Amino acid sequence: MKRLLLASLALGLMTSVAFAPSAFAQADRLALQSEPAHDGIPAWKLGPSFPDPTGFTLVDADGTVHVIPREERKSYMGAYRGSSVPGGAGGPPCSHSIVCTRKGGPLRSNLFRVEYDQTLGYKFSYPYVVPKGIGGVPAVALDSKGYLWVFKRSPEGVVQLMKFDPGHKLVLEVPESVIGHQAKAHGMAVDKDDNVWITDNGQSTVMKLSPEGKLLLTIGTKDHRGDWVEDKGQHLLWQPVMVAFGPDGSLYIAEGHANESPNDVDNDDPANNVGASRIIHLTKDGQFINQWFGDDVGQGKFDSAHGLAVDPRNGDVWIGDREQYRIVVYTGDGKFKKTLSVKNLVCALNFDHQGNPWMASGQDGQFLKLTHDGKVVGAIGNGMGVGTGQFTEASYWTFTPKDDLIAGDTSVGRVTVMSK
Repeated sequence: MKRLLLASLALGLMTSVAFAPSAFAQADRLALQSEPAHDGIPAWKLGPSFPDPTGFTLVDADGTVHVIPREERKSYMGAYRGSSVPGGAGGPPCSHSIVCTRKGGPLRSNLFRVEYDQTLGYKFSYPYVVPKGIGGVPAVALDSKGYLWVFKRSPEGVVQLMKFDPGHKLVLEVPESVIGHQAKAHGMAVDKDDNVWITDNGQSTVMKLSPEGKLLLTIGTKDHRGDWVEDKGQHLLWQPVMVAFGPDGSLYIAEGHANESPNDVDNDDPANNVGASRIIHLTKDGQFINQWFGDDVGQGKFDSAHGLAVDPRNGDVWIGDREQYRIVVYTGDGKFKKTLSVKNLVCALNFDHQGNPWMASGQDGQFLKLTHDGKVVGAIGNGMGVGTGQFTEASYWTFTPKDDLIAGDTSVGRVTVMSK
């Protein structure tokens, strides 16, 4: 008990200093650096960060990653327009949100990473060859027939949405003439009818496409981020990051990298003045059901809605509050149930076919198997980096029918298969 109490106090101190190795060196010496396995939780240790290439990578057919040196990146910039530069958020400058007010604090590139021991026995392979070119793969999704959709942050004029058959062969590229150029390709999911849904975080749209790549529905107005006000007939989205589906096929959209993200409180657009991260609930045809907001810190609150998944057991909505290192759980109709604190960035959430919750730990570079109380019981991934089994940002992924994992990497244009 004494060891666990000290560990708890040390972890709280580590969280407050964000694991910074320089500015908070004295505090960091007091922080817990590792912990042995106990109570079903695998051992963990602190690992270093890796310089985030923000999409400036080229990938060989065998999955080997080549990071483009910083001094050579200018030659690639002309291929991007405005907010479609890798990692760009689009919209006005950010000044008030938690993601832009850490002045004087540690940069993400200086953070230590909590890395759990891998005890689940998964191996890594790269059978999908994503067309060469810069830009990461923030999301992948698998349909009922074993076809894999891949969503890539490609430059303008280069394919972003593609489909591979069960033999890993590229069989479909959806052109810009259908979906336009996605300024910031973000989340993606496939519904029970094998339609694919994609989110453009930069231009604030969600699109639904048929299995053949035909555009069926667009929610939101391109390049007009704003509030959904049903009684005024105003149907705008606000930085959509991910979608998930209820048991009845209805649609949940997670909106907002953070409150005021970027800085919408300074926006004079009357259609965009809430400035709070939110979840919007629509029918599968895009008709409004309800919405709820994060608003602030505290129980039942969230200031980022980066991860999103629906519990298949009961329809609960799990929200990954990335910057606050927590998962917030609501009922399907938006009533708060519980908050789960974790040691890692909550970039993505998902449930396997057994109903177990998992999370992607973002730049900590792992996929973590959880209990419904948020306890880590297994981990996959070799931490942050571009080597085998590593991720510069582990994010939206999919499960095969055997519960193998398939994932992209937000900053690297490759697809990793994790299998037993």
